[in-house]
Amino acid sequence: MQSERAGRHFRPGQLCIGKLASACSLNCNRSNRNRGFTLIELVMTITVLSILTMGVIPLVKLSVRRQKEQQLRESLREMRTAIDQFHREALAGLAMQQQQGQGGAPTQAQGQPAAQVAPPDPRIRVAITDNTIFTVDNPERYPPSLDVMVAGVSVVPMAQPLVGGVSGPNATDNTPVSTKKKTYLRSIPVDPMTGKADWELRSSYDTKDAGSWGGENVFDVRSKSDATALNGEKYSDW
Repeated sequence: MQSERAGRHFRPGQLCIGKLASACSLNCNRSNRNRGFTLIELVMTITVLSILTMGVIPLVKLSVRRQKEQQLRESLREMRTAIDQFHREALAGLAMQQQQGQGGAPTQAQGQPAAQVAPPDPRIRVAITDNTIFTVDNPERYPPSLDVMVAGVSVVPMAQPLVGGVSGPNATDNTPVSTKKKTYLRSIPVDPMTGKADWELRSSYDTKDAGSWGGENVFDVRSKSDATALNGEKYSDW
């Protein structure tokens, strides 16, 4: 009787089925683990990505700000260089017209030493002859506006000394000189700090801290932004 009960309890088939079920359960658990991340792993991944993002964003903003500051410096340099060149060539045109009005260069008086002629400025290749753009309030002949430098003005070539000490045609020659139009700015640059092609203008009669433009001429340009640069200066002071 007891041997029959023991035989029923320890049947080989039942033991094999139990082992097979345990192996299947173990394989199922392993396959479930290989299907994806656990909740803890997802939380840790999101936390690391958040920390990296919080550290990268300020660096990106700083880099963009430095690029804008560099663009602002280049735009100011471009416009100020154009203003100075306009002024030099406008004065050259005024001197040429005065010389033509006097009937030529001043002659040397008998017994007087020869007058010292200033060497020509190599930066001046043309002279502005359009007198309609200058008002009585602008005797210094700075550009009246930025739009004028974009639209262009009438100019004539200046006399340039030739090789061997022989001079080319000057302002007193009767040879007709063709008049051309010269532009000093391709376009009015956009202020990277404000996003607009709008600048604070200052005439030669305005003080450095003037709050408004006098309107006589354009002597200098500044940014209209009141923000502070990375070096602690105001963009409007550049």
